[in-house]
Amino acid sequence: MTPSVRESAAPPRLSRTARYGLAGAAGMVFVGGSVAVSGHLADAPLFTVQAARYGVACLLLLGYARWAGTPVHRPRGPEWLWLLGVTLTGLVIFNVALIQGSRHAEPAVIGVAVACVPIVLAAFGPLLEGRRPAARVLAAAVVVTAGAALVQGLGRTDATGVAWAAVTFACEAAFTLLAVPVLGRHGPLGVSVHATWLGAAVFAAIGLTVEGPGAVTRLHLDDVLAGAYLAVLVTAVAFLLWYTCVAGIGSGPAGLLTGVAPVAAAATGMALGAPSPAPLVWLGIATVAAGLTLGLSHRPTTPTTTTTAPTTPTAPTTPTTPTTASASAPAAAAAAAAAAAAAAAAAGTLPRS
Repeated sequence: MTPSVRESAAPPRLSRTARYGLAGAAGMVFVGGSVAVSGHLADAPLFTVQAARYGVACLLLLGYARWAGTPVHRPRGPEWLWLLGVTLTGLVIFNVALIQGSRHAEPAVIGVAVACVPIVLAAFGPLLEGRRPAARVLAAAVVVTAGAALVQGLGRTDATGVAWAAVTFACEAAFTLLAVPVLGRHGPLGVSVHATWLGAAVFAAIGLTVEGPGAVTRLHLDDVLAGAYLAVLVTAVAFLLWYTCVAGIGSGPAGLLTGVAPVAAAATGMALGAPSPAPLVWLGIATVAAGLTLGLSHRPTTPTTTTTAPTTPTAPTTPTTPTTASASAPAAAAAAAAAAAAAAAAAGTLPRS
């Protein structure tokens, strides 16, 4: 067999955007699926569960780092501020806002607020990376946001609910934007490790103060199982996949993939026995797909990142492409989860309830 024949018989390689896009989409599938799982924790001591969740996730990430031979660097100087910002906004305040917001607004209201995140990431993410926002990605972000809003639907709320929805939206955007300046030196794995141990420490302190040291004895089996799902897939795996995507294609294009989360949440609800989706939900799914196609097509395949870590929080640099060791192991999980999401979407979806 000649070399030309062998080359033609080889399967085509995925583009850079497709590879990292699959990682980000898989992470959002796990996040979307957590909506139904989180409902089992309604009566559990929340802060204690969250502390255990992030603590277990951190141990898993450290174990993976050791297995892959990827060093986890100690933060230095202003990096502590960026990482603490990621933790307080994206992990702590975000979860508190979800709880408080649910008391004043239907879940769809919070979901629509979070669905606006792609626009913020498309506008401000490139600035943190040292580039100008792309008009194509901005337009795609508007389309994805509109589609996600259709999937979520609208709900009733009051002024307090709107305020908590705005806090949730800001925290969701900050979870990605504040990580951009430190992805360069720490990589997706390092950022995930530091965010999770910091989150575990903060939630443990709150839990001991608010719920008491005996709160762990009030956990039931379903609480433990739900917390395990959140720790493994929604935190350890999803964090690593998401930051790998952000470092690989940039926060702007990656932000479009947040539109996958409500679709996955709706698909999960249907898989758990929810009725067939309404026509507007199907329209929303199609709109999200159109926005993703617009924003992620014809992307450049050469990396535009540097390896220089930021020295001050006012002069961040572009994140580097993740190392092979940190990105290779989740690839199989990303491909499998993305395939599962596509199958679920084909079967039908429903808005969050």
